[in-house]
Amino acid sequence: MLSDLLKKITLVKTINMKQIILLLGLSLTLFACHPDGRVYVKHVDLSPNIEWLKKDIKEFKVPIEDNAMTYDLSLSFRFATGYQFEVAKVKVTEISPSGKENTKEYDLLVRNEKGEYIGKPGFDIWDSEHKIESHKKYEETGIYTYTIEHIMPTDPLHYAMEIGVILDEVK
Repeated sequence: MLSDLLKKITLVKTINMKQIILLLGLSLTLFACHPDGRVYVKHVDLSPNIEWLKKDIKEFKVPIEDNAMTYDLSLSFRFATGYQFEVAKVKVTEISPSGKENTKEYDLLVRNEKGEYIGKPGFDIWDSEHKIESHKKYEETGIYTYTIEHIMPTDPLHYAMEIGVILDEVK
């Protein structure tokens, strides 16, 4: 009975140590993934069916604490092999903390001139980043809201998986 109890205690210590090592490894990975100067990064899933519906408008809340700095604003787009277009056309609306709206349209390049996918491949999934504004200056501090919707001719947009917003400090 005492030997069984000692085995259980040893097992619990081993499990706890494995959890600590796993958490430490995950923490280091998360910090390693964000280069210096990365102020904001968030990605959201579009649909479990690997598609993006026109009515599925995604929203991001980006805090700006220092409006004296300049930033690079990028969009990330994750898609699967089979995405049939050269670009992903999106409409981005920026709403300032005081409510001022600014809307722009962007073509996120998905294929090069040879028809090959652009981005970082992971099996059949591609991750791409697209700088949409360089050296951006914000007028106000506070929370800026970004809404993103696709404006492609087809609905749903097949093989689209995630959209994201990335904000980096310009050094």
